[in-house]
Amino acid sequence: MTSLLPDLGPAIQEAVRTFVDTLVVRYGDGTEAFSLWLTTPVRWAEAGLTRLPPEAGIVLVFAAAWLATRRLRFAVMMAMLAIAIALLGLWLAAMQSLALVVVAVAMVVLVAVPLGIAASRSARVSGALRPVYDVMQTIPSFVYLIPVAMLLGLGRAPALVATFVYALPPLARLTELGLREVELRYVEGARALGLSARQALWLVELPLARPSILQGLNQSVLMALGMVVVASMIGAKGLGEVVLLGLQRADAGLGFVGGLGIVLLAMLLDRLARAAWSNGTAGAGKTGSRRR
Repeated sequence: MTSLLPDLGPAIQEAVRTFVDTLVVRYGDGTEAFSLWLTTPVRWAEAGLTRLPPEAGIVLVFAAAWLATRRLRFAVMMAMLAIAIALLGLWLAAMQSLALVVVAVAMVVLVAVPLGIAASRSARVSGALRPVYDVMQTIPSFVYLIPVAMLLGLGRAPALVATFVYALPPLARLTELGLREVELRYVEGARALGLSARQALWLVELPLARPSILQGLNQSVLMALGMVVVASMIGAKGLGEVVLLGLQRADAGLGFVGGLGIVLLAMLLDRLARAAWSNGTAGAGKTGSRRR
């Protein structure tokens, strides 16, 4: 069947291949150095977490849950989730995945919160960023993983990039939303007391928007954890690697155990994040509609 419309696919494919090949040939050494620099925090975090004995990790989880809620039952339940991960023999893999998630989410916070602040200040910036967030959340990760893996090599670097891209939009969107919902009278009152715009942002707006920001952080953590299986396919260590090995070996038991470990770690991180979020909302002021 013929069509009057031109087929632009081959031309676009060739242009992308040429562009990536040029980057690899001309800047291969530079991209390798950048990859090492980018993954340094992941290696440090992984080295620290993997050296942590399961018993010490369980105690830390219990303490974190207790400090977040002051509820003994909740702290015991969180400790039981950590114990379950250890009993499955997945403690080391879980710490490897956790290292990647922690570093990726830290990078997300450093970028997403300023983007959310800028978008809340300008409708033009918000309109420009909205389609970018949509693309980041909907485009399959393998679409950009192929060129990224060619440039940065297999392993932690492309996995970190994929996790960062996938986890950034929720925090950026909810930061913007939270700031837009702060009542204007609070900001006007702060400015009337002599606070500068920056001081009003740090001392009034961000504290009042804290519930929305923490909810976005919770979503980013879970979305980052959801990338561990994809990350394993490009050489990243962790729980996803266990699932991948189960698929490659047609070992249903191994795949089930790896998937169960991901579920347990997701539940643990989700409950702890929600506890922090609930604690943050308890002290937050009343929010309402704010026009910009």
